[in-house]
Amino acid sequence: MTKLTISIIIPAYNEEGHVQGTVEQVMAALGHRFSDYEVIIVNDGSKDRTAEIAEQLAATNPQVRVLHNSPNMGFGYSYRRGVSEARFDYVGFFPGDDAITAENMAKLFDLVGSADIVSHYTSNLEVRVPSRRVVSRIYTAMMNILFGMRLAYFNGPTIQRREAIRNVKITTDGFGFLSEIMVRLIRSGHSYVQIGTPIRERKHGSSKAFRPGNVLSVLKTVSALFWDVNVINRRIYNHRPRVVACRETAAPAHPSSNV
Repeated sequence: MTKLTISIIIPAYNEEGHVQGTVEQVMAALGHRFSDYEVIIVNDGSKDRTAEIAEQLAATNPQVRVLHNSPNMGFGYSYRRGVSEARFDYVGFFPGDDAITAENMAKLFDLVGSADIVSHYTSNLEVRVPSRRVVSRIYTAMMNILFGMRLAYFNGPTIQRREAIRNVKITTDGFGFLSEIMVRLIRSGHSYVQIGTPIRERKHGSSKAFRPGNVLSVLKTVSALFWDVNVINRRIYNHRPRVVACRETAAPAHPSSNV
């Protein structure tokens, strides 16, 4: 059987302490699982040494490429730019924070081809501060109620067919882009599988997800998405979610998340 090919996008903003580790973990996990692959680092206008480190990685490995945004354009923009440059059958992404080990990335890679979407959620929420866990649980529950879904998480690393992700409508460059992708693809009939694995705590810096501007952007995105999916274009998005079940990927009884 012919092996698949994959492009991995790594958006990175001020991740000088993590980006090299992320790339190393990704490449170790890819191993010989695919017939060909590429790693696309998208430096989102970083003010630290992220760009320099990324260029060094690309200089030593022809399968690593670097794109630079100037100025900072946002997580969603960086992802979409990476998708537009991707060359292979499947497109996935991992944030440049070095939170997922190669062993756990490999579990996602092993599921590629089993469903249209392979998605990750965090199984060790205790590494997150209590306030963040509460907000994440509320957000996930709200999204499931609004869109008639039962996902364990909406904003984790995902892998999709390139054709599917290039055709999906994405209206935001902010943190809400992942939720928008998951809702639009699943409600339009694409199958999905979710797998839970532990993550590592950040060694440097802090997450940007809960900055006020990002929170407001997500709320605006969800409001517009609800109107579009459930009202204006409900005939397009009237498919029931199709989860591909397997023993390793059974979702938790109480949906969790790690925004």
